[in-house]
Amino acid sequence: MPSPPQHDQELSTELRTVVTRLIKKLRTQSPTHAKLSLTERSVIKLLDKQKEMLPNEIAKMEKVTTQSMSQILNHLLALGYITRNPSKIDKRKVLISLSETGEAILHAVRNEVDEWLTKAIQETCSTEDKAILRQALVPLSKLLEVD
Repeated sequence: MPSPPQHDQELSTELRTVVTRLIKKLRTQSPTHAKLSLTERSVIKLLDKQKEMLPNEIAKMEKVTTQSMSQILNHLLALGYITRNPSKIDKRKVLISLSETGEAILHAVRNEVDEWLTKAIQETCSTEDKAILRQALVPLSKLLEVD
């Protein structure tokens, strides 16, 4: 039997609140993470997945203007986190990719956050709690697929 809409609304509110607080908490657990804006971190993660992209493609995926993306990319370039290389197909275009330093930063942030989260789970969750968290990953992952 489906739950009443009011219960779904309450669940949505509680889930949003908890997920938002957890994300904020995770961000504070990485000193490396603190140096970058949310969009800069997102661009680094995107480049890790895509390997090479045009600046306008990155701007479109991040839902920011090309001007804003230009500033973001200039900052990441100044930090040594990305590289700019001319396209082999069209020399007028520049492809953006992560530098070795950018890859190292991404892995450092992931390790810092994962270490903190692992420790937090070990210190606060029972075996049953851990099983519930594992089960919750399935419906949470489904939520990520909805546009």
